[in-house]
Amino acid sequence: MTQKPKYVVLGGGTGSFPVLSGLKAHPVSITALVSMADDGGSTGALRDELGVLPPGDVRQCLLALSSAPGHMRELFNYRFEDGTLAGHSFGNLFLSALEKTTGNFGEAVRVSGELLRIRGRVLPITLDDVHLCLQLRDHTVLRGQRAIDDSSFCEDSPRPKLYLEPKGRIDAQADEALRDADVIIIAPGDIYTSLAPLLIVDGVAEALAASKATVVYVCNLVVKPGHTTGLTVAGHAAEIERLAGGGPIIDYVLYNTAEPPAALIEKYNKAGELMVTVDQAELSRAHYRSVGRSLVADSLPDVQKGDKLAEAGHRSFIRHNATAVAEAILDLPNPQQ
Repeated sequence: MTQKPKYVVLGGGTGSFPVLSGLKAHPVSITALVSMADDGGSTGALRDELGVLPPGDVRQCLLALSSAPGHMRELFNYRFEDGTLAGHSFGNLFLSALEKTTGNFGEAVRVSGELLRIRGRVLPITLDDVHLCLQLRDHTVLRGQRAIDDSSFCEDSPRPKLYLEPKGRIDAQADEALRDADVIIIAPGDIYTSLAPLLIVDGVAEALAASKATVVYVCNLVVKPGHTTGLTVAGHAAEIERLAGGGPIIDYVLYNTAEPPAALIEKYNKAGELMVTVDQAELSRAHYRSVGRSLVADSLPDVQKGDKLAEAGHRSFIRHNATAVAEAILDLPNPQQ
């Protein structure tokens, strides 16, 4: 039997979701490596109150790969609206309870994956209890993913320094997955609060540099106001490589060429979430190949009642089309050809 090509997806929860859910319809082996620095919303409350590792992004990746009946997926995604549990999702509580009973977050993720019948694997990038920090040019330090998310620093030059406290070491299974991959996909997501917490984990840059995999970066659809305002597609890719050690690791950049419906564009322009600019001259000089496709979803995702981060405007709702992204990735030739 021919071995399935091994696809590894690096990202947070929201950005990885369309990539994972699109890929699971194809005959490939999938491993999701998940950021472990989230400290907002339900996840942040559970970290503070129970001393557990962050379950939120892991939960979303498990659901993206799930083939369980609809009622089981709905249960894991259910968010309480009232009482002392208001704002918490059942899946987050379940993962945290499993971590407490097994004594190991990695085991909690594995058991949850069995229950949800996931097609593939979901692995934390690290099992260390890390917190994201960002240092500005004036040496001011912002501590915690939520504090960084709420701040504006795009006019600060040079680009901010990010680090983890403690440094955090790549999990052995995650390290093996990267080194053994055929294709590594860096999912869309907030560069400084979703992707950086993976890329700056000790050992990730070395694993990426040592891997013979084709590396594909799926660029964001919109800029994040105060963070990446003014960054082009090439600018986004350059920041990814800077955070991943500075070397030329990307082989392909996938970017969107379509516009969302006019009503959505107007809504997001008012919030400063402008579509990422495509500078063809810049891309033509890059060491990677750039491929433009229609990748934007036609409609907004449903907002769960009780999702405090969504209600506070901390989630972007212009999303990638899962089917289109997966097909675009699978259509890419070997960069050596």
